[in-house]
Amino acid sequence: MRAIKRYDRRGFTLVELMIVVAIIGVLAALAIYGVRRYLASAKTSEAKNTVGAIARGAVAAYERETSASEILTAGGTSAAASHELCNSATAAVPAGIPEGTKYQPDPAADFTVGDSVTGWPCLKFTMSQPIYYSYHYVRDGNRTHAALTGAPAVGAAGFEASAIGDIDGDTTAFSGFARAGVISDGEVILATQIFINNEYE
Repeated sequence: MRAIKRYDRRGFTLVELMIVVAIIGVLAALAIYGVRRYLASAKTSEAKNTVGAIARGAVAAYERETSASEILTAGGTSAAASHELCNSATAAVPAGIPEGTKYQPDPAADFTVGDSVTGWPCLKFTMSQPIYYSYHYVRDGNRTHAALTGAPAVGAAGFEASAIGDIDGDTTAFSGFARAGVISDGEVILATQIFINNEYE
């Protein structure tokens, strides 16, 4: 008769268990970092898309022909049509920077300030969904916020659409997004891409 071999049934050693726990810990840390980066990226995409939309509104406003209402006499001619950038929005929306929270725009007050040649109504721009950023539109280089330091200079005959945010809510550093445009030979020339400073602040 053959002898039946019996194998020891032993468990994992402490070292093996510690290695498994360490690997799980590393994977968990990477997953947490990835999820945080994904959430922050989703928030910053709001700013990038909105700044792009404001810049497109500024270009469309410039391309519209503006002419004065006139009563012409027989044989008279009208004044030539002109192209003008919208004047600066008098206030950012919202006026204060949301600190890691969302702001619900007021449909009766926020993006309605201005007229056919000034601000948001001139740009034909509005937002109805909650937003993480404070949005600005300025004409002729009236930039003021430090988060936009380093953005291309606009100067006279230009505009800048921008977003300032504090998605991490620390109130010490702010993120800035801007797209500028200038008038050259009767055409709007836009910056090649959106300027970004401290994207995830």
